[in-house]
Amino acid sequence: MPMTATVNYHVKRHTAQAFRFDVDGIPGNLIAPELLPTRVAVTDLRTQSLNLNFETDGILFAEAPTAIADFSTASDWEERYNVEMESLLRDRLGAREVIVFDHTVRVDDPDAIRQPARNVHNDYSQQGAQQRLEDIVGQQRAREFRAGHFAFVNVWRPVAQTIRTSPLGFIYPQTVQPEDWMKIELVYPDRRGQILGVAANPAHQWFFRSNMTPDEVAIFNIYDNRDRPYLAHSALDMEGDTAPTSPRKSIESRTLVRYGD
Repeated sequence: MPMTATVNYHVKRHTAQAFRFDVDGIPGNLIAPELLPTRVAVTDLRTQSLNLNFETDGILFAEAPTAIADFSTASDWEERYNVEMESLLRDRLGAREVIVFDHTVRVDDPDAIRQPARNVHNDYSQQGAQQRLEDIVGQQRAREFRAGHFAFVNVWRPVAQTIRTSPLGFIYPQTVQPEDWMKIELVYPDRRGQILGVAANPAHQWFFRSNMTPDEVAIFNIYDNRDRPYLAHSALDMEGDTAPTSPRKSIESRTLVRYGD
């Protein structure tokens, strides 16, 4: 039986929209575009099967224990975790090359610099993905990547404890229409980017996996140049949730994946 959650959809406008980060030089100071809180039905994959396949749906959930116990800035963990991510995506996706280029630790606390993203979105637009490719590997290697099959893939994992509140939810990609997407600018003090926001549509089918542990991951597409689906996603505020005794913590790792074909 579907559960109920609240998500924040974007609102289509004729004018440009943007998230502005660290405004006035203050870390975590965010100005967001208009969002529309909406109640949605959500399927829990812990109790119901949706027969997801990465090739056709762009997402998989997997058991993937990590040796890293402390993801804080005080711990020297990135190099070891990158090796784990590279091995995971080679094994699970058949990737020939994996470049891990970004980690974001999010804490569901008002005082946290990076909180769970509560807007329905995908991490890159076509333009944003192509620019990020060149940022990471340079123009010459970017041409080599574009000649073959490459993708940006996100690996999301709970940190320290089981996720009890604000889990990460996804929209089944076949239920998102082309007109649901819109471009949203990202404005940082030192650079600009572009994501895709998503407008409300009652046809959307939402799903998540409840009670995910630090030994579990969600692996999902955020761009693929051979048109594998990418996933609209957001933190879910589940109906009936009470204030957690400790905040939800997670880490998302963005990777550039090159396939052999």
